[in-house]
Amino acid sequence: MVARVSEEFVTEGEIQKTPLNRAHREAGARMVSFSGWDLPIQYTGVIDEHNAVRTRAGLFDVSHMGEVDVLGREALDFLQYVTCNDVSRLAPGRIQYNALTTPEGTFVDDLLVYKRGDDDYLLVINAGNTPKDLSWLHYHAKGYNLRLEDVSPRWCQIALQGPRSQEILTPLTEAPLAAMKYYTFVQGDVSGVPCIVSRTGYTGEDGFEVMAAVADGAWLLNRLVEAGVTPAGLAARDT
Repeated sequence: MVARVSEEFVTEGEIQKTPLNRAHREAGARMVSFSGWDLPIQYTGVIDEHNAVRTRAGLFDVSHMGEVDVLGREALDFLQYVTCNDVSRLAPGRIQYNALTTPEGTFVDDLLVYKRGDDDYLLVINAGNTPKDLSWLHYHAKGYNLRLEDVSPRWCQIALQGPRSQEILTPLTEAPLAAMKYYTFVQGDVSGVPCIVSRTGYTGEDGFEVMAAVADGAWLLNRLVEAGVTPAGLAARDT
């Protein structure tokens, strides 16, 4: 692993890199192209990484996901129009699984909606569909009093998944992890780095997803590995 570095998302041809790309390569990860991104498929091996997630905790780089700010007094009205779930049910600190839909009711894409405040929402959208989703959102935001901004280049996102994830993360943060319910989030420091910590994931295990500024991504990754989390790749994510 590497010391703290500031490395923006970069594009080499059509292949993009996350802020943790250098850390993956220096750790000996086997890299592959996934949805236009250069990502690790495995580190020590799929079985080792799979078992780590099932019995202890594994760490996945999900910085390729897109993030969009929706801010303003008509943000809720806009999200109620452009998605199919009831965003008005969210309280600050809650997350909702939702989807962008067409007027005919077909899906554009699925996404997560984070409510930070009454006029302040964060959308997390799928990596491969980020340009398409952004275009859809901007097109339908016309006429609404809000600010819609792609903030993906600002964020690094790490998924900490496994039955010991809370135990491992607790000494690194004062965030009330034990009190957090599924699909909630808090804002606080993790190992001295300002983060958004959400109790979300996709592996079937309990866990957290931690979002930090790009400049802090490698630093945070190192601290989690030192705390006992096993780096894992796309193959273990799928299994």
